[in-house]
Amino acid sequence: MPDDRLSLDARYPIGQFVKPANVSASDRAGFVARLHILPVRLRDAVRGLSAEQLETPYRDDGWTVRQVVHHLGDSHMNAIVRCKLGLTETAPVVRPYDENLWLTTGDARAVDIEEALAFVDALHKRFAAVAASVDDQSAQRTIVHPESGEFTLAALLAQYAWHGDHHVAHITTLRAQRGW
Repeated sequence: MPDDRLSLDARYPIGQFVKPANVSASDRAGFVARLHILPVRLRDAVRGLSAEQLETPYRDDGWTVRQVVHHLGDSHMNAIVRCKLGLTETAPVVRPYDENLWLTTGDARAVDIEEALAFVDALHKRFAAVAASVDDQSAQRTIVHPESGEFTLAALLAQYAWHGDHHVAHITTLRAQRGW
């Protein structure tokens, strides 16, 4: 799990992602467990927040809590596609997207927070199932991101487990700072 001592930088409350050189079957099982539990942790993080609080940025020039929730759905939807491409193709090049622009589309502005959370719930049932299917052999398969380089599927799972923890920490850190 994340170490709270890692970073005082509001952008990275649990520290920046470090791509692991080696990932064991036990590590992968831990990533799957973190992906599986993310929707519960996310719901807990936003539980009881008012409409005004949901529109509060987690840091100066940062996304609002609502945008963080929508971003997790967008990002992890892409993660499933990337993982499935890695499972079914040889070193596919995956398509990047502008996460900030995705948060300007109509759904990110209009979809109620409960619907956004329900999307993450359903998405993560699927994501955890795909992630759990990554065995020792398929964990070494790769994808290529034009901006970030090559990732094994094991490292990809590590990144998205970190990513969920990272954004939940944005919300929980904001709540702690504001006394919410």
